[in-house]
Amino acid sequence: MKKYERYKRIIRLTASLILVILLAAIYITFWYKLISPTTQVWYWRRGNWVIAGLYVILVLFFMSMYGGFRLGDLEKGNVIYSQILSLSFVNFVTYIQMSLLAYRFPKIWIFLLLTICDIILIVFWTSLYAVIYQHMFPPRNLLLVYGQPHALELLGKLRQREDRYQIKKIVAADIGEDNIVSMAEEYDGIMLCDIPTATRNFILKACFEKSIRVYMTPKISDILVRSSQEMHTFDTPLLLSRNNGLTAEQLFAKRTLDIIFSVLILLIASPLMLITALAVKLYDGGSIIFKQKRLTLDGREFYVYKFRSMRMDAEKDGVARLASENDDRITLVGKLIRMTRLDELPQLWNVLKGDMSLVGPRPERPEIAAEYETWLPQFKSRLKVKAGLTGYAQIYGKYNTTPYDKLKLDLTYIQNYSFVLDLKLLLLTVKILFMKESTEGVTDSDKPNNPQTKEWKNRNE
Repeated sequence: MKKYERYKRIIRLTASLILVILLAAIYITFWYKLISPTTQVWYWRRGNWVIAGLYVILVLFFMSMYGGFRLGDLEKGNVIYSQILSLSFVNFVTYIQMSLLAYRFPKIWIFLLLTICDIILIVFWTSLYAVIYQHMFPPRNLLLVYGQPHALELLGKLRQREDRYQIKKIVAADIGEDNIVSMAEEYDGIMLCDIPTATRNFILKACFEKSIRVYMTPKISDILVRSSQEMHTFDTPLLLSRNNGLTAEQLFAKRTLDIIFSVLILLIASPLMLITALAVKLYDGGSIIFKQKRLTLDGREFYVYKFRSMRMDAEKDGVARLASENDDRITLVGKLIRMTRLDELPQLWNVLKGDMSLVGPRPERPEIAAEYETWLPQFKSRLKVKAGLTGYAQIYGKYNTTPYDKLKLDLTYIQNYSFVLDLKLLLLTVKILFMKESTEGVTDSDKPNNPQTKEWKNRNE
């Protein structure tokens, strides 16, 4: 692995370039043989180059957006899914482009066949590249250092990526900083998980001197520092963390995006919303819309709207609780609309009303937020911006991501907000719509009243 490490980026770039060239070659073949003759759109040589160039630009954009070039970072199945999704969008946009050029809709079977050929190429090439990559860059043997016992939850996540990480030894941070650094030299790297700040800083500096690779889970303070602005007013470097939320111009741009996108999505999705409403009503005769009190900007309470996915008596005991895996309160229709996220569509009215934004931290129930805040006081920091229909934590996390990790993801979004970031997250939301791990319920270890979860209040921030 060390032999090829310095060439890793070049190898990835070469593999990605070959894939793009092959996809472009397939499209050019279809263009000359099927698309151009059937649409009767003819160009001279430079015109054909422009058509091919536009296709390549679309491939590069969607592949980069959805992670189609990230083999090694993402698991193979995720990369293939990302590539297929990207090419589906590319071919759809190209179909619309050809319709505008020809003043009529081209034959749909041509683009369906094009997509099938793309999928065959993607599966073959990515699978082949995965084998080559795994041979050149086998999993790293790591030393895991933990501070609190609950930090070992990370071990379960790492075991899902044994193609990239192999935890060979696990030690507690209290065995001593010098001992940890000495042990780290025997491995390909060290992973620091929720250890005291002073210990972490010592290990980090020592590993820098010895050129030892370090992975570490960030603390909330790390996220704030990472988003700080560098200042060079004096010969002493300064970091400025404003911590004021969004500026006036950012709020205006965000609200404008919310209104435009909400209206467009409501118009496009209205037939689907009508079918969903009928399905919910006909299943058990209960109410179509479910409303529930949630929290938004500055802790203000509002009622969020959803298509009802649970039984009418889901909380007849009056106790607020999160949906769990295999929750028997969810109806058959509810399982379908939750899996496809159709239950979330009525929240577009919340966005238009100004209670929510398209992108932001997911709104939490006041009762559950209060429980979280008893052992995680910083949880209220999520309320520096409006609650969102989709969010950083929903895209980069999972439905059952722990509250502490969701907080860190949401703070990353708040501290790094930009108009372009919102657009990017809206596009990425499409990718997670049908990913099972982003829709499943919480497990027992994720619930706020779990003793293991409560241990987090002892973290040293």
